[in-house]
Amino acid sequence: MSRSIRPDAVMVQAVIAGALSFAHLHDLADAAGQTGWKAWAYPISVDLLLVAAWRRLRTARRDRSAWTWFVIALVASLGANIATAGLLDLNAVPAWLCILVAGWPALAFLGGTLLVHSTPAAPVAPTQPVRDEPAPQEVEMQRTDEPAPAPAPEPAPELTAAPPKPPTSVPAVPVALLDHARKIAEAHRASTGSPMPAADLSARLGLPGPMTDAITTQLQLA
Repeated sequence: MSRSIRPDAVMVQAVIAGALSFAHLHDLADAAGQTGWKAWAYPISVDLLLVAAWRRLRTARRDRSAWTWFVIALVASLGANIATAGLLDLNAVPAWLCILVAGWPALAFLGGTLLVHSTPAAPVAPTQPVRDEPAPQEVEMQRTDEPAPAPAPEPAPELTAAPPKPPTSVPAVPVALLDHARKIAEAHRASTGSPMPAADLSARLGLPGPMTDAITTQLQLA
């Protein structure tokens, strides 16, 4: 599936700037006596050295060699742009500039070779101080000089107390059931003149013995 090509302002600006810089380098080399294909080779040499130094800086930011050749290529490119801006008479180029232009190929070849074949210095790991370990004889002497540790005091025997007896559980009686049982007991007392036995109350209520005993106890307490 083909991707649509969209214009990018940054790429367009980079192409324009590269073309202008290329033309300025060509004009300066041509004015310095490098005619024909030689004048076109100078811009390529400067730009390639600049790109090679930049790629090296991306992997080794602290490489002084890469920074040196990057600055040299940048100065050569900027110098050509400034010189061809009207500050220099291209019809009468000074002798020192002709010498620099003529010596550039050897300088660019040296820089490119060093950038390609040199390896960046690895970061030096911090050294840790080495401890002086004592000899085995000294360790033995130190052990014999140390006093023997005092024996640890034996823990006093713990007195185990007898487990407490669980309290006798009394079943809880609902308030409504207690009121109903009280009415039955009072009716029996009113008719017979004597308190109602627990067995009769249990038979009347239809409850088990523990529940009836709890009701009888609470009625007596009340």
